Amino acid sequence: MEQNHEDRILSLLQKRDESALEQIRQDYGKLCSKLAYDILGNREDAEECLSDLLLRTWQTIPPNMPKSLRGYLITLIRHLAIDRYHVQTAQKRGGTQFNEALDELQDTLASDENVSAAVEKRELTEAVNRFLETLTPQTRKIFMRRYYLADSVREIVEYYQMSSSAVKISLMRTRKKLNHFLKEEGFI
Repeated sequence: MEQNHEDRILSLLQKRDESALEQIRQDYGKLCSKLAYDILGNREDAEECLSDLLLRTWQTIPPNMPKSLRGYLITLIRHLAIDRYHVQTAQKRGGTQFNEALDELQDTLASDENVSAAVEKRELTEAVNRFLETLTPQTRKIFMRRYYLADSVREIVEYYQMSSSAVKISLMRTRKKLNHFLKEEGFI
């Protein structure tokens, strides 16, 4: 979406015009539903997350005024889906792409139990962001698609027109570099 379009939607939200929610659903619904589905592995749950996203957006804008509506929505749907995922997996262990991605990062990142304080979580996030800045744009995009958007390796292969082995090698090398970086930073 172009920035002017995002600005129009944000303006509608500021005016408390409910048509903004329909515009969000129309423009970003498919992207947000896909992200929620990739994390949860269930279409009904993904649709519920989309509904929760619209409600949360209505509740938070204003007073929040994001610089990027798309980025705000992606972050929000990701958090909503992860929260729902944690509730579901507390009851039973599932086999989603998100679960696979978490398993791949298991040896690199500390779990929620190990990083109990919010300050430590924020510092870890900042360290990971600093690490991401050291990567080439292509490597960073592949890493983000896998571990932030929870895309499958197959989806990344199709998106970037790369071989499966090239994507897997890139992810493996990046995880190793991240592990080394986090050790140097004192997180692991």
